[in-house]
Amino acid sequence: MFSAPRADLVPNTAAYENEPLVKATGFREYDARWLFGPEINLLGVQALGLGLGTYIHELGQSKIVVGHDFRSYSTSIKNALILGLIGAGCEVHDIGLALSPTAYFAQFDLDIPCVAMVTASHNENGWTGVKMGAQKPLTFGPDEMSRLKDIVLNAKFVERDGGKLVRVQGEAQRYIDDVAKRASVTRPLKVIAACGNGTAGAFVVEALQKMGVAEVVPMDTDLDFTFPKYNPNPEDAEMLHAMAHAVRETGADLAFGFDGDGDRCGVVDDEGEEIFADKIGLMLARDLAPLHPGATFVVDVKSTGLYATDPILAAHGCKVIYWKTGHSYIKRKSAELGALAGFEKSGHFFMNGELGYGYDCGLTAAAAILAMLDRNPGLKLSDMRKALPVAFTSLTMSPHCGDEVKYGVVADVVKEYEDLFAAGGSILGRKITEVITVNGVRVHLEDGSWVLVRASSNKPEVVVVVESTRSEDDMRALFRQEVKPRLGDRVGKYNQEI
Repeated sequence: MFSAPRADLVPNTAAYENEPLVKATGFREYDARWLFGPEINLLGVQALGLGLGTYIHELGQSKIVVGHDFRSYSTSIKNALILGLIGAGCEVHDIGLALSPTAYFAQFDLDIPCVAMVTASHNENGWTGVKMGAQKPLTFGPDEMSRLKDIVLNAKFVERDGGKLVRVQGEAQRYIDDVAKRASVTRPLKVIAACGNGTAGAFVVEALQKMGVAEVVPMDTDLDFTFPKYNPNPEDAEMLHAMAHAVRETGADLAFGFDGDGDRCGVVDDEGEEIFADKIGLMLARDLAPLHPGATFVVDVKSTGLYATDPILAAHGCKVIYWKTGHSYIKRKSAELGALAGFEKSGHFFMNGELGYGYDCGLTAAAAILAMLDRNPGLKLSDMRKALPVAFTSLTMSPHCGDEVKYGVVADVVKEYEDLFAAGGSILGRKITEVITVNGVRVHLEDGSWVLVRASSNKPEVVVVVESTRSEDDMRALFRQEVKPRLGDRVGKYNQEI
Protein backbone atom coordinates (compact mmCIF):
# COMPACT_ATOMS: atom_id res chain seq x y z
CA MET A 1 0.00 0.00 0.00
CA PHE A 2 1.08 3.57 -0.68
CA SER A 3 2.17 5.25 2.56
CA ALA A 4 0.36 8.18 4.13
CA PRO A 5 1.75 11.60 3.14
CA ARG A 6 3.75 13.57 5.68
CA ALA A 7 4.03 17.32 6.16
CA ASP A 8 7.38 17.43 7.96
CA LEU A 9 9.75 16.18 5.26
CA VAL A 10 12.55 18.40 3.98
CA PRO A 11 14.48 18.19 0.69
CA ASN A 12 17.93 16.62 0.49
CA THR A 13 17.16 13.84 2.95
CA ALA A 14 16.64 10.11 2.51
CA ALA A 15 13.09 10.30 3.85
CA TYR A 16 12.21 12.94 1.24
CA GLU A 17 13.22 10.50 -1.49
CA ASN A 18 11.23 7.60 -0.06
CA GLU A 19 8.05 9.10 1.36
CA PRO A 20 5.35 11.43 0.04
CA LEU A 21 5.33 15.06 1.18
CA VAL A 22 1.96 16.85 0.95
CA LYS A 23 1.22 20.00 2.96
CA ALA A 24 -2.47 20.32 3.82
CA THR A 25 -2.52 24.00 2.83
CA GLY A 26 -2.22 23.04 -0.84
CA PHE A 27 -5.83 21.88 -0.97
CA ARG A 28 -7.54 25.14 -1.87
CA GLU A 29 -11.23 25.93 -2.22
CA TYR A 30 -11.50 24.75 -5.82
CA ASP A 31 -8.08 23.50 -6.96
CA ALA A 32 -4.69 22.52 -5.56
CA ARG A 33 -1.56 24.72 -5.36
CA TRP A 34 1.79 24.00 -3.71
CA LEU A 35 5.34 25.27 -3.79
CA PHE A 36 7.09 22.37 -5.49
CA GLY A 37 9.86 21.12 -3.22
CA PRO A 38 9.11 22.52 0.23
CA GLU A 39 5.35 21.76 0.20
CA ILE A 40 4.99 18.75 -2.11
CA ASN A 41 7.43 16.29 -3.67
CA LEU A 42 7.01 13.94 -6.62
CA LEU A 43 5.89 11.10 -4.38
CA GLY A 44 3.37 13.51 -2.92
CA VAL A 45 2.07 14.24 -6.40
CA GLN A 46 1.80 10.50 -6.99
CA ALA A 47 -0.25 10.27 -3.78
CA LEU A 48 -2.46 13.07 -5.10
CA GLY A 49 -3.01 11.10 -8.31
CA LEU A 50 -3.83 7.95 -6.36
CA GLY A 51 -6.27 9.91 -4.22
CA LEU A 52 -7.87 11.60 -7.22
CA GLY A 53 -8.23 8.24 -8.97
CA THR A 54 -9.79 6.77 -5.84
CA TYR A 55 -12.23 9.69 -5.67
CA ILE A 56 -13.36 9.61 -9.29
CA HIS A 57 -14.05 5.88 -8.91
CA GLU A 58 -16.28 6.82 -5.97
CA LEU A 59 -18.09 9.10 -8.41
CA GLY A 60 -18.57 6.21 -10.83
CA GLN A 61 -15.90 7.32 -13.30
CA SER A 62 -12.54 5.94 -14.44
CA LYS A 63 -11.46 7.87 -17.55
CA ILE A 64 -9.60 11.16 -17.18
CA VAL A 65 -7.90 13.76 -19.41
CA VAL A 66 -4.54 15.13 -18.25
CA GLY A 67 -2.34 17.91 -19.62
CA HIS A 68 0.45 20.19 -18.40
CA ASP A 69 1.54 23.81 -18.73
CA PHE A 70 4.97 25.09 -19.79
CA ARG A 71 7.07 25.19 -16.64
CA SER A 72 10.41 23.50 -16.13
CA TYR A 73 8.96 20.90 -13.76
CA SER A 74 5.40 20.42 -15.06
CA THR A 75 6.14 17.34 -17.18
CA SER A 76 7.67 15.57 -14.17
CA ILE A 77 4.72 16.50 -12.01
CA LYS A 78 2.22 15.33 -14.61
CA ASN A 79 4.03 12.00 -14.96
CA ALA A 80 3.96 11.50 -11.19
CA LEU A 81 0.26 12.32 -11.15
CA ILE A 82 -0.33 9.82 -13.97
CA LEU A 83 1.47 7.10 -12.00
CA GLY A 84 -0.95 7.63 -9.15
CA LEU A 85 -3.99 7.69 -11.41
CA ILE A 86 -2.93 4.45 -13.11
CA GLY A 87 -2.35 2.88 -9.69
CA ALA A 88 -5.98 3.72 -8.90
CA GLY A 89 -7.11 1.85 -12.01
CA CYS A 90 -7.83 4.89 -14.20
CA GLU A 91 -7.60 5.16 -17.96
CA VAL A 92 -5.50 8.28 -18.44
CA HIS A 93 -5.66 10.24 -21.71
CA ASP A 94 -2.57 12.47 -21.88
CA ILE A 95 -2.94 15.41 -24.29
CA GLY A 96 0.57 16.74 -23.63
CA LEU A 97 1.46 20.43 -23.43
CA ALA A 98 -1.81 22.31 -23.17
CA LEU A 99 -3.77 25.27 -21.97
CA SER A 100 -6.31 24.62 -19.24
CA PRO A 101 -9.16 25.26 -21.71
CA THR A 102 -7.57 22.76 -24.11
CA ALA A 103 -7.92 20.12 -21.40
CA TYR A 104 -11.50 21.21 -20.73
CA PHE A 105 -12.26 21.06 -24.46
CA ALA A 106 -10.77 17.55 -24.60
CA GLN A 107 -13.42 16.39 -22.13
CA PHE A 108 -16.04 17.24 -24.77
CA ASP A 109 -13.98 16.21 -27.78
CA LEU A 110 -13.02 12.80 -26.35
CA ASP A 111 -16.26 12.37 -24.34
CA ILE A 112 -14.34 11.88 -21.09
CA PRO A 113 -16.00 13.23 -17.91
CA CYS A 114 -12.91 13.88 -15.76
CA VAL A 115 -9.93 16.21 -16.08
CA ALA A 116 -6.69 16.96 -14.23
CA MET A 117 -4.68 19.87 -15.62
CA VAL A 118 -1.21 20.35 -14.13
CA THR A 119 -0.73 24.09 -13.86
CA ALA A 120 0.08 26.81 -11.37
CA SER A 121 -1.86 29.21 -13.62
CA HIS A 122 -0.55 32.74 -13.00
CA ASN A 123 1.33 31.91 -9.80
CA GLU A 124 5.04 32.69 -9.79
CA ASN A 125 7.65 30.11 -10.70
CA GLY A 126 8.14 27.57 -7.96
CA TRP A 127 4.41 26.94 -7.67
CA THR A 128 2.62 23.95 -9.13
CA GLY A 129 -0.93 22.71 -8.91
CA VAL A 130 -3.78 20.78 -10.46
CA LYS A 131 -7.18 21.95 -11.72
CA MET A 132 -9.62 19.06 -11.54
CA GLY A 133 -13.15 18.18 -12.51
CA ALA A 134 -15.43 15.16 -12.87
CA GLN A 135 -18.47 16.70 -14.59
CA LYS A 136 -17.87 18.79 -17.71
CA PRO A 137 -17.70 21.76 -17.85
CA LEU A 138 -17.44 22.11 -14.06
CA THR A 139 -14.34 21.97 -11.89
CA PHE A 140 -14.15 20.90 -8.27
CA GLY A 141 -15.59 23.08 -5.54
CA PRO A 142 -15.12 23.01 -1.75
CA ASP A 143 -17.05 19.76 -1.21
CA GLU A 144 -15.02 17.84 -3.79
CA MET A 145 -11.74 19.34 -2.61
CA SER A 146 -12.57 18.47 0.99
CA ARG A 147 -13.21 14.84 0.08
CA LEU A 148 -10.03 14.64 -2.01
CA LYS A 149 -8.02 16.15 0.83
CA ASP A 150 -9.40 13.58 3.25
CA ILE A 151 -8.53 10.68 0.94
CA VAL A 152 -4.98 11.90 0.28
CA LEU A 153 -3.91 13.06 3.73
CA ASN A 154 -5.43 10.04 5.47
CA ALA A 155 -4.22 7.56 2.85
CA LYS A 156 -7.71 6.27 2.10
CA PHE A 157 -6.42 5.04 -1.23
CA VAL A 158 -8.00 2.21 -3.19
CA GLU A 159 -5.46 0.70 -5.57
CA ARG A 160 -6.92 -1.13 -8.57
CA ASP A 161 -5.65 -3.11 -11.53
CA GLY A 162 -6.52 -2.13 -15.09
CA GLY A 163 -5.06 1.36 -15.20
CA LYS A 164 -3.53 2.43 -18.49
CA LEU A 165 -2.10 5.43 -20.33
CA VAL A 166 -3.34 6.63 -23.73
CA ARG A 167 -1.30 9.32 -25.47
CA VAL A 168 -3.62 11.60 -27.44
CA GLN A 169 -2.29 13.31 -30.56
CA GLY A 170 -3.59 16.52 -32.12
CA GLU A 171 -5.80 17.75 -29.30
CA ALA A 172 -4.29 21.25 -29.29
CA GLN A 173 -5.01 21.66 -33.00
CA ARG A 174 -8.60 20.46 -32.61
CA TYR A 175 -9.05 22.96 -29.77
CA ILE A 176 -7.67 25.81 -31.90
CA ASP A 177 -9.91 24.89 -34.83
CA ASP A 178 -12.95 24.72 -32.58
CA VAL A 179 -12.41 27.98 -30.70
CA ALA A 180 -11.64 29.81 -33.96
CA LYS A 181 -15.22 29.09 -35.09
CA ARG A 182 -16.51 31.43 -32.36
CA ALA A 183 -15.63 34.50 -34.43
CA SER A 184 -15.40 35.34 -38.12
CA VAL A 185 -14.03 38.86 -38.31
CA THR A 186 -14.83 40.83 -41.46
CA ARG A 187 -13.52 44.27 -40.48
CA PRO A 188 -9.74 44.81 -40.69
CA LEU A 189 -8.27 44.63 -37.18
CA LYS A 190 -4.74 44.79 -35.84
CA VAL A 191 -4.56 42.84 -32.61
CA ILE A 192 -1.70 42.34 -30.16
CA ALA A 193 -1.43 38.87 -28.59
CA ALA A 194 0.47 39.23 -25.30
CA CYS A 195 1.46 36.02 -23.52
CA GLY A 196 4.23 36.92 -21.06
CA ASN A 197 6.24 33.95 -22.42
CA GLY A 198 3.65 31.58 -20.90
CA THR A 199 2.01 28.51 -22.41
CA ALA A 200 -0.54 30.51 -24.41
CA GLY A 201 2.22 31.70 -26.74
CA ALA A 202 2.22 28.33 -28.47
CA PHE A 203 -1.43 28.55 -29.48
CA VAL A 204 -3.07 31.98 -29.55
CA VAL A 205 -1.52 33.55 -32.65
CA GLU A 206 -2.82 30.80 -34.94
CA ALA A 207 -6.22 30.85 -33.25
CA LEU A 208 -6.63 34.63 -33.68
CA GLN A 209 -5.56 34.40 -37.31
CA LYS A 210 -8.16 31.69 -37.91
CA MET A 211 -10.79 33.98 -36.37
CA GLY A 212 -10.13 36.39 -39.23
CA VAL A 213 -7.89 38.94 -37.51
CA ALA A 214 -6.10 40.72 -40.36
CA GLU A 215 -2.88 41.35 -38.45
CA VAL A 216 -1.83 39.59 -35.26
CA VAL A 217 1.15 41.16 -33.52
CA PRO A 218 2.89 38.59 -31.28
CA MET A 219 4.12 39.96 -27.96
CA ASP A 220 6.28 37.71 -25.78
CA THR A 221 4.84 34.59 -27.40
CA ASP A 222 8.14 32.66 -27.31
CA LEU A 223 7.84 30.05 -24.57
CA ASP A 224 10.23 30.70 -21.69
CA PHE A 225 9.44 29.19 -18.31
CA THR A 226 11.73 31.67 -16.55
CA PHE A 227 9.20 34.43 -17.43
CA PRO A 228 12.03 36.91 -18.14
CA LYS A 229 9.88 40.05 -18.31
CA TYR A 230 7.01 39.53 -15.86
CA ASN A 231 4.61 36.90 -14.67
CA PRO A 232 1.93 36.18 -17.31
CA ASN A 233 -1.01 37.61 -15.39
CA PRO A 234 -3.31 40.07 -17.20
CA GLU A 235 -4.69 41.29 -13.88
CA ASP A 236 -1.29 42.67 -12.86
CA ALA A 237 -0.40 46.25 -13.71
CA GLU A 238 3.00 45.32 -15.14
CA MET A 239 1.58 43.17 -17.92
CA LEU A 240 -1.29 45.58 -18.62
CA HIS A 241 1.08 48.54 -18.84
CA ALA A 242 3.29 46.65 -21.29
CA MET A 243 0.23 45.85 -23.42
CA ALA A 244 -0.88 49.49 -23.35
CA HIS A 245 2.58 50.66 -24.43
CA ALA A 246 2.54 48.18 -27.32
CA VAL A 247 -0.87 49.41 -28.50
CA ARG A 248 0.30 53.03 -28.57
CA GLU A 249 3.55 52.07 -30.27
CA THR A 250 2.00 49.92 -33.01
CA GLY A 251 -1.36 51.64 -33.52
CA ALA A 252 -3.19 48.39 -32.81
CA ASP A 253 -6.96 48.26 -32.47
CA LEU A 254 -6.67 46.35 -29.20
CA ALA A 255 -4.47 43.98 -27.22
CA PHE A 256 -5.37 40.67 -25.66
CA GLY A 257 -3.29 39.41 -22.73
CA PHE A 258 -3.37 35.74 -21.75
CA ASP A 259 -2.32 34.27 -18.42
CA GLY A 260 0.02 31.35 -17.80
CA ASP A 261 -2.48 28.60 -18.60
CA GLY A 262 -4.67 30.48 -21.08
CA ASP A 263 -7.97 30.44 -19.21
CA ARG A 264 -8.00 34.22 -18.66
CA CYS A 265 -7.96 37.22 -21.00
CA GLY A 266 -7.01 40.82 -20.30
CA VAL A 267 -7.84 43.68 -22.67
CA VAL A 268 -6.37 47.05 -23.67
CA ASP A 269 -8.30 49.23 -26.13
CA ASP A 270 -7.18 51.25 -29.15
CA GLU A 271 -6.33 54.29 -27.01
CA GLY A 272 -4.06 52.24 -24.79
CA GLU A 273 -6.57 52.20 -21.95
CA GLU A 274 -6.52 49.11 -19.76
CA ILE A 275 -10.06 47.79 -19.36
CA PHE A 276 -10.61 45.43 -16.47
CA ALA A 277 -12.46 42.24 -17.36
CA ASP A 278 -15.59 43.17 -15.40
CA LYS A 279 -16.03 46.26 -17.61
CA ILE A 280 -15.36 44.18 -20.75
CA GLY A 281 -18.00 41.77 -19.46
CA LEU A 282 -20.45 44.64 -19.10
CA MET A 283 -19.74 45.72 -22.70
CA LEU A 284 -20.39 42.16 -23.87
CA ALA A 285 -23.57 41.90 -21.80
CA ARG A 286 -24.89 45.20 -23.21
CA ASP A 287 -24.13 44.02 -26.76
CA LEU A 288 -25.65 40.57 -26.23
CA ALA A 289 -28.77 41.76 -24.39
CA PRO A 290 -30.77 42.71 -27.54
CA LEU A 291 -29.83 39.37 -29.12
CA HIS A 292 -30.74 37.40 -25.98
CA PRO A 293 -33.51 39.29 -24.13
CA GLY A 294 -34.13 38.03 -20.63
CA ALA A 295 -30.64 36.52 -20.37
CA THR A 296 -28.98 35.93 -17.02
CA PHE A 297 -25.39 37.00 -16.33
CA VAL A 298 -23.30 35.96 -13.33
CA VAL A 299 -20.49 38.21 -12.06
CA ASP A 300 -18.11 37.91 -9.13
CA VAL A 301 -18.10 40.15 -6.07
CA LYS A 302 -14.93 41.90 -7.25
CA SER A 303 -16.83 43.22 -10.28
CA THR A 304 -18.17 46.71 -10.88
CA GLY A 305 -21.52 47.68 -9.42
CA LEU A 306 -22.58 49.06 -12.81
CA TYR A 307 -24.19 45.75 -13.80
CA ALA A 308 -26.92 46.26 -11.20
CA THR A 309 -27.89 49.68 -12.54
CA ASP A 310 -27.26 49.33 -16.28
CA PRO A 311 -30.22 50.69 -18.29
CA ILE A 312 -29.58 48.54 -21.41
CA LEU A 313 -29.61 45.31 -19.43
CA ALA A 314 -32.74 46.44 -17.61
CA ALA A 315 -34.49 47.43 -20.84
CA HIS A 316 -34.02 43.91 -22.23
CA GLY A 317 -35.11 42.15 -19.06
CA CYS A 318 -31.68 40.80 -18.25
CA LYS A 319 -30.83 39.59 -14.77
CA VAL A 320 -27.45 39.92 -13.04
CA ILE A 321 -26.35 37.77 -10.12
CA TYR A 322 -23.30 38.65 -8.00
CA TRP A 323 -21.57 35.53 -6.73
CA LYS A 324 -18.40 34.22 -5.07
CA THR A 325 -15.10 35.00 -6.73
CA GLY A 326 -13.36 31.97 -8.20
CA HIS A 327 -13.49 30.23 -11.56
CA SER A 328 -15.15 27.15 -10.09
CA TYR A 329 -17.84 29.16 -8.31
CA ILE A 330 -18.79 31.37 -11.26
CA LYS A 331 -18.66 28.44 -13.69
CA ARG A 332 -20.92 26.34 -11.46
CA LYS A 333 -23.38 29.16 -10.76
CA SER A 334 -23.60 30.01 -14.48
CA ALA A 335 -24.38 26.38 -15.30
CA GLU A 336 -26.88 26.11 -12.43
CA LEU A 337 -28.80 29.20 -13.55
CA GLY A 338 -28.49 28.57 -17.28
CA ALA A 339 -26.73 31.92 -17.59
CA LEU A 340 -25.70 33.16 -21.02
CA ALA A 341 -22.33 34.20 -19.60
CA GLY A 342 -20.35 34.64 -16.42
CA PHE A 343 -17.65 37.25 -15.86
CA GLU A 344 -14.87 37.65 -13.30
CA LYS A 345 -12.78 40.76 -12.77
CA SER A 346 -9.68 38.56 -12.87
CA GLY A 347 -10.29 37.82 -16.56
CA HIS A 348 -12.17 34.52 -16.44
CA PHE A 349 -15.05 34.54 -18.94
CA PHE A 350 -17.65 31.77 -19.10
CA MET A 351 -19.59 31.75 -22.36
CA ASN A 352 -22.49 29.33 -22.74
CA GLY A 353 -24.80 28.07 -25.47
CA GLU A 354 -23.81 29.18 -28.95
CA LEU A 355 -21.01 31.28 -27.43
CA GLY A 356 -19.03 28.48 -25.78
CA TYR A 357 -18.97 25.30 -23.71
CA GLY A 358 -19.30 27.05 -20.35
CA TYR A 359 -15.71 26.68 -19.14
CA ASP A 360 -13.24 29.54 -18.75
CA CYS A 361 -11.19 30.11 -21.88
CA GLY A 362 -9.15 33.19 -22.78
CA LEU A 363 -9.49 32.55 -26.51
CA THR A 364 -13.27 32.07 -26.27
CA ALA A 365 -13.40 35.44 -24.50
CA ALA A 366 -11.25 36.98 -27.23
CA ALA A 367 -13.61 35.52 -29.84
CA ALA A 368 -16.63 37.05 -28.07
CA ILE A 369 -14.96 40.48 -28.03
CA LEU A 370 -13.98 40.22 -31.69
CA ALA A 371 -17.53 39.18 -32.61
CA MET A 372 -18.85 42.20 -30.66
CA LEU A 373 -16.56 44.52 -32.62
CA ASP A 374 -17.65 42.90 -35.88
CA ARG A 375 -21.31 43.51 -35.02
CA ASN A 376 -20.47 47.19 -34.44
CA PRO A 377 -18.25 48.13 -37.40
CA GLY A 378 -18.62 51.84 -36.78
CA LEU A 379 -17.32 51.67 -33.21
CA LYS A 380 -13.87 51.25 -31.74
CA LEU A 381 -13.40 49.44 -28.45
CA SER A 382 -12.64 52.81 -26.84
CA ASP A 383 -16.06 54.08 -28.01
CA MET A 384 -17.72 51.17 -26.22
CA ARG A 385 -15.70 51.87 -23.10
CA LYS A 386 -16.70 55.52 -23.12
CA ALA A 387 -20.37 54.56 -23.53
CA LEU A 388 -20.34 52.82 -20.15
CA PRO A 389 -21.61 54.69 -17.10
CA VAL A 390 -18.74 56.14 -15.07
CA ALA A 391 -17.14 54.15 -12.26
CA PHE A 392 -13.56 54.21 -11.05
CA THR A 393 -12.44 50.70 -10.14
CA SER A 394 -9.09 49.84 -8.60
CA LEU A 395 -6.62 47.18 -9.56
CA THR A 396 -6.94 43.96 -7.60
CA MET A 397 -4.51 44.38 -4.71
CA SER A 398 -3.24 41.40 -2.72
CA PRO A 399 -1.34 41.85 0.53
CA HIS A 400 0.48 38.77 1.83
CA CYS A 401 -1.33 36.82 4.52
CA GLY A 402 -0.48 33.25 5.46
CA ASP A 403 -2.82 30.45 4.43
CA GLU A 404 -3.18 29.44 8.07
CA VAL A 405 -4.40 32.89 9.17
CA LYS A 406 -5.98 34.64 6.15
CA TYR A 407 -9.51 33.35 6.75
CA GLY A 408 -9.38 34.46 10.38
CA VAL A 409 -8.17 37.92 9.36
CA VAL A 410 -11.00 38.28 6.85
CA ALA A 411 -13.57 36.98 9.36
CA ASP A 412 -12.48 39.71 11.80
CA VAL A 413 -12.81 42.38 9.11
CA VAL A 414 -16.25 41.05 8.13
CA LYS A 415 -17.41 41.42 11.72
CA GLU A 416 -15.98 44.93 11.97
CA TYR A 417 -17.93 46.05 8.91
CA GLU A 418 -21.09 44.26 10.04
CA ASP A 419 -20.86 46.01 13.41
CA LEU A 420 -20.22 49.37 11.71
CA PHE A 421 -23.26 48.87 9.48
CA ALA A 422 -25.45 47.85 12.41
CA ALA A 423 -24.41 51.01 14.24
CA GLY A 424 -25.46 53.18 11.28
CA GLY A 425 -21.85 53.92 10.42
CA SER A 426 -20.28 55.53 7.38
CA ILE A 427 -17.06 55.48 5.35
CA LEU A 428 -15.47 58.74 4.23
CA GLY A 429 -18.70 60.58 4.93
CA ARG A 430 -21.00 58.12 3.15
CA LYS A 431 -23.50 55.96 4.96
CA ILE A 432 -23.14 52.18 4.57
CA THR A 433 -26.25 50.85 2.81
CA GLU A 434 -25.44 47.13 2.49
CA VAL A 435 -22.88 44.56 3.61
CA ILE A 436 -22.62 41.47 1.37
CA THR A 437 -20.81 38.52 2.96
CA VAL A 438 -21.20 35.79 0.32
CA ASN A 439 -17.41 35.89 -0.20
CA GLY A 440 -15.49 37.95 2.34
CA VAL A 441 -17.17 41.32 2.70
CA ARG A 442 -18.36 43.83 0.11
CA VAL A 443 -19.47 47.10 1.71
CA HIS A 444 -21.82 49.28 -0.36
CA LEU A 445 -22.08 53.03 0.27
CA GLU A 446 -25.00 55.37 -0.37
CA ASP A 447 -23.47 56.86 -3.54
CA GLY A 448 -22.90 53.44 -5.14
CA SER A 449 -19.23 53.21 -4.22
CA TRP A 450 -17.98 50.03 -2.49
CA VAL A 451 -14.99 48.29 -0.93
CA LEU A 452 -14.19 44.56 -0.90
CA VAL A 453 -11.97 42.43 1.33
CA ARG A 454 -11.77 38.65 0.82
CA ALA A 455 -9.32 35.80 1.23
CA SER A 456 -7.54 34.56 -1.87
CA SER A 457 -8.61 31.04 -2.78
CA ASN A 458 -5.27 29.96 -4.22
CA LYS A 459 -2.47 32.01 -2.66
CA PRO A 460 -1.43 33.13 0.84
CA GLU A 461 -3.01 36.53 0.34
CA VAL A 462 -5.96 38.75 1.13
CA VAL A 463 -7.68 40.41 -1.85
CA VAL A 464 -8.72 44.08 -1.88
CA VAL A 465 -10.78 45.96 -4.51
CA VAL A 466 -12.46 49.36 -4.24
CA GLU A 467 -14.74 51.28 -6.61
CA SER A 468 -15.84 54.92 -6.53
CA THR A 469 -18.67 56.55 -8.43
CA ARG A 470 -17.09 59.95 -7.80
CA SER A 471 -13.50 60.15 -9.03
CA GLU A 472 -10.20 58.39 -9.32
CA ASP A 473 -8.91 60.36 -6.34
CA ASP A 474 -11.87 59.19 -4.27
CA MET A 475 -11.19 55.60 -5.35
CA ARG A 476 -7.63 55.96 -4.08
CA ALA A 477 -8.90 57.47 -0.84
CA LEU A 478 -11.22 54.52 -0.23
CA PHE A 479 -8.17 52.30 -0.30
CA ARG A 480 -5.59 54.53 1.40
CA GLN A 481 -7.80 56.06 4.07
CA GLU A 482 -10.17 53.16 4.74
CA VAL A 483 -9.19 49.64 3.70
CA LYS A 484 -5.41 49.77 4.01
CA PRO A 485 -5.39 51.24 7.53
CA ARG A 486 -8.18 48.89 8.60
CA LEU A 487 -6.15 45.85 7.57
CA GLY A 488 -3.03 47.43 9.05
CA ASP A 489 -0.32 45.07 10.24
CA ARG A 490 -2.66 42.08 10.05
CA VAL A 491 -1.37 41.71 6.49
CA GLY A 492 2.04 41.98 4.86
CA LYS A 493 3.38 43.66 1.73
CA TYR A 494 0.96 44.33 -1.13
CA ASN A 495 1.73 42.92 -4.59
CA GLN A 496 0.63 46.27 -6.06
CA GLU A 497 -1.11 49.39 -4.79
CA ILE A 498 -3.06 52.25 -6.28
